[in-house]
Amino acid sequence: MSGTEQARKTAETLTYSAGFGNEHGSEAVPGALPHGRNSPQRAPLGLYAEQLSGSAFTEPRAHNRRSWLYRIRPSAAHPPFVRVDNGAVRTAPFAEAVPDPNRLRWDPLPEPAPGTDFLAGLWTLGGNGDATQRTGMAIHLYSANSSMTDRVFSDSDGELLIVPERGGLMVRTELGLLRAEPGQVVLVPRGVRFRVELLDTTARGYVCENYGQPFVLPDLGPIGANGLAAARDFLAPVAAFEDREGPVEVVNKFCGNLWSATYDHSPLDVVAWHGNHTPYVYDLRRFNVLGSISFDHPDPSIFTVLTSPSDTPGLAGVDFVVFAPRWLVGEDTFRPPYFHRNVMSEYMGLIEGAYDAKAGGFVPGGGSLHNMMSAHGPDRETFDRASAAELKPQKIDDGLAFMFETRWPVTATAQAAAADHLQHGYDDVWQGLSRNFRP
Repeated sequence: MSGTEQARKTAETLTYSAGFGNEHGSEAVPGALPHGRNSPQRAPLGLYAEQLSGSAFTEPRAHNRRSWLYRIRPSAAHPPFVRVDNGAVRTAPFAEAVPDPNRLRWDPLPEPAPGTDFLAGLWTLGGNGDATQRTGMAIHLYSANSSMTDRVFSDSDGELLIVPERGGLMVRTELGLLRAEPGQVVLVPRGVRFRVELLDTTARGYVCENYGQPFVLPDLGPIGANGLAAARDFLAPVAAFEDREGPVEVVNKFCGNLWSATYDHSPLDVVAWHGNHTPYVYDLRRFNVLGSISFDHPDPSIFTVLTSPSDTPGLAGVDFVVFAPRWLVGEDTFRPPYFHRNVMSEYMGLIEGAYDAKAGGFVPGGGSLHNMMSAHGPDRETFDRASAAELKPQKIDDGLAFMFETRWPVTATAQAAAADHLQHGYDDVWQGLSRNFRP
């Protein structure tokens, strides 16, 4: 049985614990999780007790993120880390180019060389902020044709939101295993070690690296108690450990650079754990879309799945937004997204199908960047069609798009600005929007 077949067989048997932000607890071996205390004099079964903190000890209880891990060896038992090549991974501050006010669009990443795993296939498009100051975000893409074997990754700079577009993934973390197919997303918290195994021959997708406050579910305000993404639809892993001897490369992203150490055992050796600093998988098709049932197209903020709050209420370091299947019924309404200029910067990707504001050129695996105050909206063909359409109820179910929206301009990396798959002439999609004024 091949590695891909074995990974898929394992992925088909996974179980989860439900609820975003919950205090989860799990043990792979009965009796491994202590009760009544976190750090007994002797942890059960000869394990080591260790706390993984995703927030400062003194942050308010509602914001505090931490998990207690009960592992075969403590994380402290490792050799020194040494710098390794960063490959195509870049980190804020992005100083190699100036922020560009032009509208930009890319085709999908080219196919990678044989033997490229998730980490080797990461390619940074751009971002903002400063990872050392824990502000801002980065946009990466990945393209892989090999599982990570004898290799584990962790990101000290931020949490990772992985958005598969082609090919399923099994993400094997310290806290357990998650399966993600296109249409689902995986959230890996800051500092959690993991390995990505492919469930198909190739895999491709997007990654948002959030340097700032951890993602939370947005407040619902006048919406009430229900709607958008439900906490219970976020699935956390149950404990599953590797008791494995032998060399394993552990790669840590720290202040923008990759550092490597060779362990003599697998660090994915957590037998039991409890806490709320945990990975999740979420199915975007479970998003409860809310919209107008009278007139006008609502602002895209109504599609927010997760948000990373900033020091200004309502102004996110990064929002993750999904344009999921939905009905359009607005009367006397231009139904595609309207023309607009936005103080926020928007990177949009496409998981499948087509996006209802673009008639062509925007394909799954590709993406567009509309920086703050850059004018954008439907292309000419979409405008003409929507302006003349019969306004009967319409189901939008032939595409799945998403957006990373951020309060700061996104600076494209030099490799993104010079990429062969950057579309030249993107501005042309708005040509032909002629003068229709009839005074």
